[in-house]
Amino acid sequence: MINNHFIARLDAFGRRLNWVNERICALLMAVLVLTIWIGVADRYAYRLGYTWTEEFARYTMIWCALLAVPCGAYRREHIGLEFILSYMPKPYRRVLQLALDLIGIAFFAFLTFYGIGMTAEGKTLYANIFDMTMLVPFASVPISSALTVIQLIVTMVRDFPLKAPETAKKAEAVIA
Repeated sequence: MINNHFIARLDAFGRRLNWVNERICALLMAVLVLTIWIGVADRYAYRLGYTWTEEFARYTMIWCALLAVPCGAYRREHIGLEFILSYMPKPYRRVLQLALDLIGIAFFAFLTFYGIGMTAEGKTLYANIFDMTMLVPFASVPISSALTVIQLIVTMVRDFPLKAPETAKKAEAVIA
């Protein structure tokens, strides 16, 4: 059985990881907005001929969007089956949510595994405008997927402790 202290420490780790990840997403979003602003100003006002802004914005957006997935997983804010879950009896709801967590972990573990291979292949591909390989853009898939697996495990253990319901309530009080 998992004790309350382990659940609290695991959730604290997930909360810190989420805090860092949210700040990285915010920074990437600020860079994205600035890059797009530079591209628009260049195209319509200054005509300096910057060609890098569109591609850089694309890669920044991909990183930002994919790094937001683990944040949503930690907070359970992704689109789910809330409509169906809300009409189910509580014991069945718990089982379905657990099954969905396990499916999510399997899916993102699959993406992590195959994303590593895709990233390795990206070493031989080059970006159109930048003189760089596609290693960095492709790395967003396995990194974000691995972070999502971690956050789904944290959330699953936090929300579905393997102890009796009254002990689980005490664990939730320790976490809060």
